[in-house]
Amino acid sequence: MSWGLTFEKLLLIGLIAVIIIGPDRLPGYAAQFGRLIRSLRDMANGAKERMREEMGPDYDDVDWKKLDPRQYDPRRIIREALSDDPTPTPAVAPPTATVRESAYAQRQRLIREGRPAPFDSEAT
Repeated sequence: MSWGLTFEKLLLIGLIAVIIIGPDRLPGYAAQFGRLIRSLRDMANGAKERMREEMGPDYDDVDWKKLDPRQYDPRRIIREALSDDPTPTPAVAPPTATVRESAYAQRQRLIREGRPAPFDSEAT
């Protein structure tokens, strides 16, 4: 995630910053940048400690590398999910001799028999 910045480009940006800022204000900005980096590091460590406190002893048992989003590979996840099934189900069901009646034929048969047609209360 260097956004295409190489060492040479960073050096050029630093040199331009030195020229623009000037030698008299540069130490102040460098100190301010150092404080910013230190505060960011302290915030990250604080979040890590808070997570450790809230999770308790389970924090050390978590495999953090497995939860890294950079490790996400849908093909691997599907392959692992499929390999966990010890008894594979047949892909095609065996043909049966029963014949299903269509909804229209079932409705006509119920009307002829004098019974009400099936009603689904959950249908919209």
